[in-house]
Parts: sequence; structure tokens; C-alpha cells
Amino acid sequence: MGIVLNQSIKNTVITYFGFGIGAINALFLYTNFLGKTHYGMVAFLLSAANIMMPLMAFGVHSTLIRFYSKCNSEEEREKFLSFMLVMPLLLIVPISAITYFCYDQIAFFILRKNPEISPFLWLIPIIGICMGYFEVYYAWVKVHMKSVFGNFISEVVVRIVVMILLFAVHWDWIEKDTFIYALSGAYGLQLVAMKTYAMYIKAPVLKFHIPHNIKEIVGYSFFIILSGSVAVLLMDFDKVMIPLYIKIENNAVYSVAIFIATVIAVPSRAMLQIIYPITAKLMNENKHEELDDLYKKSAINLQVFGGLVMLGIFLNIQELYKLIPGDYTGGVIVVFIIGLTKFYDVILGNNNAIILNTKYYRMVLFFGLLLVFMMIVLNMILIPPYGIVGSAWATLISVMVYNTIKLVFVVKKMKLYPFTSNTAKSFGIIIAVFLAFYFWDFPFQPIVNIVLKSVLITLVYVVANYKMAVSAEVNQVIRKYIKK
Repeated sequence: MGIVLNQSIKNTVITYFGFGIGAINALFLYTNFLGKTHYGMVAFLLSAANIMMPLMAFGVHSTLIRFYSKCNSEEEREKFLSFMLVMPLLLIVPISAITYFCYDQIAFFILRKNPEISPFLWLIPIIGICMGYFEVYYAWVKVHMKSVFGNFISEVVVRIVVMILLFAVHWDWIEKDTFIYALSGAYGLQLVAMKTYAMYIKAPVLKFHIPHNIKEIVGYSFFIILSGSVAVLLMDFDKVMIPLYIKIENNAVYSVAIFIATVIAVPSRAMLQIIYPITAKLMNENKHEELDDLYKKSAINLQVFGGLVMLGIFLNIQELYKLIPGDYTGGVIVVFIIGLTKFYDVILGNNNAIILNTKYYRMVLFFGLLLVFMMIVLNMILIPPYGIVGSAWATLISVMVYNTIKLVFVVKKMKLYPFTSNTAKSFGIIIAVFLAFYFWDFPFQPIVNIVLKSVLITLVYVVANYKMAVSAEVNQVIRKYIKK
């Protein structure tokens, strides 16, 4: 876990720095400078583009990681990387053509409730392509065990550009509509930065050659497209469906709540950047015991970090909403519902990476497609009577069922177990801290209350985890800093 812990800590710092910028954007600048209507449109466009991303990438971002370690020579690796750069075009070209010729029909379905989105629909595939090729180049550097700078580009660069654009709106340098167009340029800049870094790490020697295992590669890529679409749909399709039933302003309230809850998954995102390629390598080398050890360590470490973040959010949520401009308090219950959804994702460790690298990966796809259908149906049923809260419940139910199926699959088929006695200890600490701090607040200004309460929560939580030895890695880091 040395390289994992080292790069995970760096990635966590970078990711939280990016989330700090994102928090300023999402909670204060968007809400204050852009307004609910345009904020809702931005949320819709980015969610729709994110849904298209697995198609635009042709699953290459995962296929590259899985098959790169199987290449036995430098020449074979160069041919493989060259082929990976071309593969996404096999879907980008036909999808772009369909979008161009069927634009009016697609627009008619989307614009029935919110016609103000009309001028911006064409940006969805553009942003989707930028997102897709960004992931391809990010995978390029991951296989060389260089995830930190790519994570900086992913988490920080776009958010800084967005912040600058939002201030440009506030100072009347650009119009709100112009901001939305410029936003797509930010994702183009992100792609250029990632490509430049990838070429620096490993400049391609273009040797177009169809790999001998092309059938296996394409089959796996199609699976990644479908399974990736399932994961993205579970995360983003609610923000696409909400404008189909209620006014798009509700998307702004929902997006604020989703952003707050998503912070819980930051430790997971940071650690899994480096764990994914290590998981693929261990599975390719059939090192079952090491893989099981990695599975358990990733699960408990992410539960410890994710639990602390979740407590910080849940126990300060009322004070936090007092700081957000405008009336966004309708999203408080959404934060709790989606927060639990994210926490269930976190505690499964590298579960998803294991599934994507087994010979059984196709079996999971069927369940994923059923769950997407279930999520769509639940949103159709729950959004009209309950609005954004109904959409949050639809997401929680769908993700819990989907994750439980994946967990059982890994346990039954791979004989890998993520949970230990320390898992129960961690849950006990989380529940105890929540009950101890939920029912009181300091009688000061909201920022002061949040800081003071967060410090107390962190101290109690860290000491409890250290004394009960929940995570050996976390205790090792704490002892290191105590010695210093």
C-alpha cells in the first residue's frame, strides 16, 4: 500500500482543494451570480454530457488499464496505445452524425417543459467528446502510475476556469448565455492540458496495428460502455429527468444538494485513481491473497475517511445552508438521502475495479441494465408528486440494490470479502458521534459554528478510531505525525 497511500494522500489533498473551489462555485457564485434558471441549465447540460461520455470514450479509459499490463514488449505496448487513441472515433463519428440529422426530433422531446434550453443543446455532444477523450488520456498516465497531476487537471483546472467565468458574469464582462457557451471551452482546455501531460509522460509512437486480441478488447469496451453508462445514469440521469417533469429552477436546488453530498466520495475518488491499475495488475498475475488484502484495506480506509466527511456534512448542514444565497433550503433532505447513497459507494472499496477485471464481468451488465430501468421508472413515479426529494429517493433505492448485487457477486464468485470486524467498529463510531453532536450547535455566526463543531467532531472521531485500531494504515500515519 506504499505507492497507494503516497499517491492517495496527494490525490486527496488535490481533490479537496478542487472541491473547495467547486464549493465556492456551486454554493456561492452560481447561486449568487447566475441564478436558478441558468444554474439549472448548466446542471442539465453537464449531466447530459456526462451520460454521453462512456459512448464518446468507447470504454477505452478502462480497456486501456485492463489490457496494458498484458502487453509483453515495448513495441506491443506502443501498438496497443496507438489503437486505443483511434477506437473512440468508431462511435464519435456515427453519434455526431445522428445528433446532427435528428437534432429537431431530440430537441422537441427535451424542450416541452423548459424551452429556454434550446440554444444550448448542441453543446452536449461537444462537451461529451471532450470528457471522453480526457478520460482516455487520463488512463494513459494511470498505467504509468502517474495519477497525481492528472487528478489536478481533472479536479482543479476546470473549476478555476469556471470561477473566472462566473466573476466575469458578475462584473458584466459576459452575459449569462455566453457563460454557458464558454463553459464548453473550459472542458476543451481540460482535454488539451491532459493530452499534453500524457504526451510528456509517454509520447506515442504511432503504429496503427489491430491487436491480436481485438475481439476481446472490443467486447470488453462494449461492456465498459454499457456498465459505465449504468454508473453514470445512476449518478446523473436524475438531473436530466427533473426538467422533463418540473421547472428547471428545481435542478439548481437539487444540484447544490448533490454537490454537498458528493464531497463524501472524495476520499474514494482520490484513492481509487491509483488502486484501479494495481487491482488490474494483481488480477492479471493471479495474486488472490494480495488482492483480498487490498480489497479489505481499501474498504476500511475509505469507510474511515468517508465516515468523517459524512459526519462533518450531516452535523453542519443546517448552518451551511444559512450561508448559501437565495432559497435553497429545500435541498437539505436531499443531502441526507444522497449522502447515504455516496457512503454506500465508498465502503465497498475497489469492488468495481475487481468486477471490471474478471472473466465474469458480462454477467453484471444484465443487473445494471435492469437497475437503470428501475431508476427511470422510480424517477417517473416519484418526481411528479415529490419533486427533487422523490428523485433523491429513486437514486438511493437504485444504487443500494445495484451495489448490493455487485457486492454479493464478488463474494460468491471471487471469494473476496471487503468487511472485517473493524467494519462494525467503524459503524459504531460513526453512529455514536452522530448521536452525540446532532442535537446541539454553538450559538454563534454560522461559519464559526461550523469550524468549532468540525474541530470537535474530528478530534473525537480520530481519537476513537485510533484507540480502537480500526485501520492499521490510518494509525500508522497518525503515529508518524505524532513523532514529528
